[in-house]
Amino acid sequence: MTRVKICGLTSREDLRVAVEAGADAIGLLVDVPVDSPREIDAQRAVELADAAPPFVTTVLVTMPDSPERAVELARAIDPDAVQIHGDLGVGDIAYLTSSVNAQLLKVVDAAEPENARRYDDVADALLVDSVDDVGAGGTGETHDWERTTEFAAGLDSPVVLAGGLTPENVADAVRSVEPFAVDVASGVERSDDTPDSSEAASPNAGRKDPNAVADFVANAKRAYPTPTP
Repeated sequence: MTRVKICGLTSREDLRVAVEAGADAIGLLVDVPVDSPREIDAQRAVELADAAPPFVTTVLVTMPDSPERAVELARAIDPDAVQIHGDLGVGDIAYLTSSVNAQLLKVVDAAEPENARRYDDVADALLVDSVDDVGAGGTGETHDWERTTEFAAGLDSPVVLAGGLTPENVADAVRSVEPFAVDVASGVERSDDTPDSSEAASPNAGRKDPNAVADFVANAKRAYPTPTP
């Protein structure tokens, strides 16, 4: 059965929503050089990681400016896994794998699968995403699932599928790629209630929609092909 990660949690309420929906993992976004309503400080990440129940994997999601910074955050927050965005090299990822007491996920660009293969031997899993110009995910854009399927077939590492997933398309994505897990952030968030774009950002920005989260988890877990007798 495909595992599900709900990423970008910012509050205990969002944590409760993800856990009650049956999510296998939750993502905590800390120290990223992009403007995101999902980013929290390290202390909030510690609080949410500590509040997560047993058997729900806590994932530190970060885009550090150095491997040493990633180690510092991992030791402070103590997550079960660390998800690295950005352009850290193979040597840096190998260093992180040996330096933190957590599984190491490297985010790779779905548009450049040939460059992603070099991380296969040093990361515990590869997260295939639609990334922006600076290497950050969370773009809300899908990518070529057929190409991702071909790429994943040649890897030893488990593949986590991200990029533009929603409750409506996640079942098709799972059936197409058959990933180890799927990852979603913006695809299960509440709509922006701000009537005028010139006003301050909506208080719902980055908050998870309970119905969307529940539907996403259910659709992802029910979609995996049933073996033929």
